[in-house]
Amino acid sequence: MKILANDGIDPLGKQLLESAGFTVDTTHIPQDELSEKLQAYDAITVRSATKVRKELIDQCPGLKLIGRGGVGMDNIDVEYARSKGIVVVNTPAASSLSVAELVFAHLLGGVRFLYDAQRKMPIEGDTNFGGLKKAYANGVELRGKTLGIVGIGRIGRETAKVGLGLGMDVIVSDLFDAPTSLPVELSGGITVDVPIQQVEIKELLQRSDFISIHVPFTDKPIIGKDEFALLKTGVGLVNASRGGVIDELALIEALNSGKVAFAGIDVFENEPTPRKELLTHPKVSLTPHIGAATGEAQERIGEELANLIIEHLKK
Repeated sequence: MKILANDGIDPLGKQLLESAGFTVDTTHIPQDELSEKLQAYDAITVRSATKVRKELIDQCPGLKLIGRGGVGMDNIDVEYARSKGIVVVNTPAASSLSVAELVFAHLLGGVRFLYDAQRKMPIEGDTNFGGLKKAYANGVELRGKTLGIVGIGRIGRETAKVGLGLGMDVIVSDLFDAPTSLPVELSGGITVDVPIQQVEIKELLQRSDFISIHVPFTDKPIIGKDEFALLKTGVGLVNASRGGVIDELALIEALNSGKVAFAGIDVFENEPTPRKELLTHPKVSLTPHIGAATGEAQERIGEELANLIIEHLKK
């Protein structure tokens, strides 16, 4: 059987598949050419770039499996594919810690103004060192602050654990019941259960010093203009889930007014062409959708995806 890893696959995953007798092609086929060329393959694996919609599925009747390396599957018409007898799998757990650590890269950089210092030091550092030192003198610590997590799935839980490990108070909001505590793994194999509190979304928005969002794609923003009005003045926001879960125009307005102190953004409404006013805003910490982009996560994704493909196609 032939597999097209259209958005790439870790070498370990490729090796596992080839050892199981599959042919793996890692050549990227542009979206507009897939309908013609995908017909030569039995399965396709994608990340977030390639879209597998109803039209493509209909044009490739020989397709047996669609694999998503990662969590969200909003780039795949999952239920339609399954209605056609196509297996659809993903790797929801493999990248959770990497995304959580990126959230804290944004948070730790945000409370110490690194997003702005990195822009200004190369330009003004040699002529306005004292001025910049004064401008960045009012940092805060994360320990003892309240971290609000919207969505307590796998990534939300890993984010909560990192926060608990830093000594933050964690509150969560979710449509489903959340655990009352989470196991925090420390060095030396020590694990400690630390309590968390589940609250309604309105209370979370009002109480949190920092907020991280971990929900699937939604039809409307989780935090829009009305929700921004509920936030503490000086709150920090991070979005490493999906573009559109924060209203970007309302965010820019909140940043300009001082309601939001800073935002860490890894995902955008208009990928791959995000709003320029967000990209150039002086209070925004930016990354280009790299939550799962660590060597460890990609190896886990490749291994898990390969094993899922082998399980379903070698029956």
